[in-house]
Amino acid sequence: QSTRPDLENCLSLSDSRLCFLFRANIDEVETEVVEIEAKLDKLVKLCSGMIEAGKAYISANKLFVNGIRDLSQQCKKDEMISECLEKCGESLQEIINYHMILFDQAQRSVKQQLHNFVKEDVRKFKETKKHFDRVREDMEIAQVKNAQAPRNKPHEVEEATSALSITRKCFRHLALDYVLQINVLQAKKKFEILDAMLSFMNAQFSLFQQGYNLLDELDPYMKKLAAELDQLVIHSAMEKREMEHKHATIQQRDFSYDDSKVEFNVDAPSGVVMEGYLFKRASNAFKTWNRRWFSIQNNQLVYQKKLKDVLTVVVEDLRLCSVKPHEDIERRFCFEVVSPFKSCMLQAESEKLRQAWIQAVQASIASAYRESPDTFYIEHLDRTASPSTSSIDSASEPRERSARGETILQRIQGMPGNEQCCDCGQADPRWASINLGVLLCIECSGIHRSLGVHCSKVRSLTLDSWEPELLKLMCELGNSVINHIYEGSYQEQGLKKPLPSSSRQEKEAWIRAKYVEKKFLKKLGSRRGSRRGTGFDNGSGPRKCEVSEESSGETEAETSDPEDTREMDPGTLLYKASKARNLPVMAEALAHGADVNLANDEDEGKTPLIQAVTGGSLVACEFLLQNAADVNQRDGRGRGPLYHATYLGHTGQVCLFLKRGAAQNDGDEDGQDPLSIAVQQANADIVTLLRLARMNDEMRESEGPFGQPGDTTYIDIFREFSHMASHNPEKLKRRSLHFRHSFR
Repeated sequence: QSTRPDLENCLSLSDSRLCFLFRANIDEVETEVVEIEAKLDKLVKLCSGMIEAGKAYISANKLFVNGIRDLSQQCKKDEMISECLEKCGESLQEIINYHMILFDQAQRSVKQQLHNFVKEDVRKFKETKKHFDRVREDMEIAQVKNAQAPRNKPHEVEEATSALSITRKCFRHLALDYVLQINVLQAKKKFEILDAMLSFMNAQFSLFQQGYNLLDELDPYMKKLAAELDQLVIHSAMEKREMEHKHATIQQRDFSYDDSKVEFNVDAPSGVVMEGYLFKRASNAFKTWNRRWFSIQNNQLVYQKKLKDVLTVVVEDLRLCSVKPHEDIERRFCFEVVSPFKSCMLQAESEKLRQAWIQAVQASIASAYRESPDTFYIEHLDRTASPSTSSIDSASEPRERSARGETILQRIQGMPGNEQCCDCGQADPRWASINLGVLLCIECSGIHRSLGVHCSKVRSLTLDSWEPELLKLMCELGNSVINHIYEGSYQEQGLKKPLPSSSRQEKEAWIRAKYVEKKFLKKLGSRRGSRRGTGFDNGSGPRKCEVSEESSGETEAETSDPEDTREMDPGTLLYKASKARNLPVMAEALAHGADVNLANDEDEGKTPLIQAVTGGSLVACEFLLQNAADVNQRDGRGRGPLYHATYLGHTGQVCLFLKRGAAQNDGDEDGQDPLSIAVQQANADIVTLLRLARMNDEMRESEGPFGQPGDTTYIDIFREFSHMASHNPEKLKRRSLHFRHSFR
């Protein structure tokens, strides 16, 4: 309890007692004020230091968070790292904001408030004290003069007495003011200190409370990430052991260079027949020689100056050139590659290497002719369309794309509803679920991945490769069609769809309810009508895509009266829609639980996939395969999808099934397999595909020092047929007729 002089006591005490007791009390108070002033000054300075340190801490934290964000942008391709860094950066930024509020409160409540108390209230006290001290000294002087006044001089006595009376009265008034000032200061001191500290502690409480709430919300994600991290650590340890084993094995090899071991492989899985350094004579006037990295790939001779340089094509088509040794030159080990348009003089590093290069070019020429028995059916490949890939034709880029000036992204995003995410409405989605046929934003695509590939298969529009039949599939469906199916009743249930700004938890709950629990489906068969004369209606209006699947006159869909789909169960609906080539209805049937591999006992045990073959639709087959259709499931007569496609002459479907691992060795109940059927029908394309696939399977089983011979030929031919089946099916039918007439 602080010492406080009492006003009443000040008035009631006699002069001498007042002076003595009051002075003792005042001295104690003044000492206390001096000490509290020093402590408060020190506290204000310490608070200033804390605030400055806090500002430096906040600045350093901001730089750290900016570094996290930069790293997140750099790791965009790795979704797990990017998402983790983004979430952590956002949380740390919020905590920085909370710290800023804390230090701002410290500035106002502790530093400024206590500083004002010291500079204003204590200063007033000191000024009053100075005035009080002067009056007290004056009274003491008056008392001394009054005591010294001689008795025989009445006028001096009267003057001294009067001066003492006036001084004493002034002293009493000033003493009252001083006591009042002291009591006010003591009361305000208590209020100011308590208020400042309480405000600061409330700010501390808010900081940690808000920080706890923020991190508590992030806790489920951190636990999930920790579990995934444990798996990554295990996988990393396994990979490390494997790499250490490989390292130990490789160290035992002899790495001395021996050009006798240099060989070429026209069927290399990488597509590179042979590669290495050669000297090339320039075509300028000086005939200078430059060392370049040459390779033979995709029936072309190309070179690079540096590894990351764009490939320069020396010979565009090896089928049109010849190669020979060249001795009429000063340099050794030279050979010449001659095309109808130019010749190229090259130099190897040894005679054995020269012979190897000559043989590699000759073998590539022969291989090019083997790959293309009918030189007219494959038009000139668009090998120079993309400088980034130079002569290497990518299966992910259909040739019609360069002709139309379209990208895969533009084509798929042009479908109805595809301009925004199927599940949250985020603009410009760059990810797709290929078995559902929808576009997704990056956050929703991550949630789809967590559902498992049995539910949703996620692929990037810009980072992954796209086969032509898969591209056609995406152009047959789209967000509007699928949402018409999977979100048919959510508005009737009074629910709201998530927005781009919604939390990940809200989006995940919606996506699971939509695709896994299927809570928003409308009753099956609520739409009726006809489409393509088949008795089915997709219920979503016209679509932008072009229907270009191959079909034959023998398998045209029936033009019977429209059927009422309300009477069909999901399995029957899928079965009929597969033959009718109606992907929206097929998607609806699968959404309602249709078994994609259900055999129809009333129709020789045929499956929906076999029905899609009969209907002549390549994209319907692709859709069923993406949704777990068994490519080897056979009907009651032992005939699988590959058999039916071969029998009907559907080359594109045969190509698709072989790429998906269809078996062709088992015969049907009559002992006939697909190859025997193709030979009987003189279908050269299908015979070629079946024989190549069989050779490729056999070669995969054999082991060789240079990989798997035959793979490049297999991949290139199947790629050509895939493109043609998706974009020029009429050409396949004309070729089939041409070869049948030639056979006869």
